[in-house]
Amino acid sequence: MILCAGRNELIKGANPIGVGLCEVVKNLTQIIIERNPSELYFVGSAGSYGKYKPFDIVESCKAVQVEVSSLLDYTYTPLLEIMQKNVSCETNVIVNSSNYITKDKDMAEQFLEKGYDLENMEFYAVIYVANQFSINAKGIFVVTNYCDENAHAEYMKNHKIANNIMEKIVEEKIYS
Repeated sequence: MILCAGRNELIKGANPIGVGLCEVVKNLTQIIIERNPSELYFVGSAGSYGKYKPFDIVESCKAVQVEVSSLLDYTYTPLLEIMQKNVSCETNVIVNSSNYITKDKDMAEQFLEKGYDLENMEFYAVIYVANQFSINAKGIFVVTNYCDENAHAEYMKNHKIANNIMEKIVEEKIYS
């Protein structure tokens, strides 16, 4: 089953599951209970901490949920990296998920130094729910922006092109 976030990332041929961690957990759980898919492909946009450039297409099976406050040593988290248990992943790309978008270049560089490559608001929840139901899942991301002070403006500028790329990815998955 092919998934997308929804709202302004409605991808033809993909099932919308919501924006952010909470919506995804609720909606994806409901979809899995009702439809019992054998595998999940999440197609979405991502911000880059610096390693990837806009319009790069990046695959991942690994996610973390690390907040900026932990980089500043204000908080800690018992949540560590999760990855798909039974999926062969050709990359070691780690996607960080949170209910925010990083706008500080120094913070983005610190995420990159910790080994995190991309930022997507939904992917941690997709992997978490998939693991709870023992379903294989992967993410395929189109980079829309760098995580810096221009993140939102760059995302808005590049979003339509990224959506077109995502639709082509979904089309290839459906018809291949």
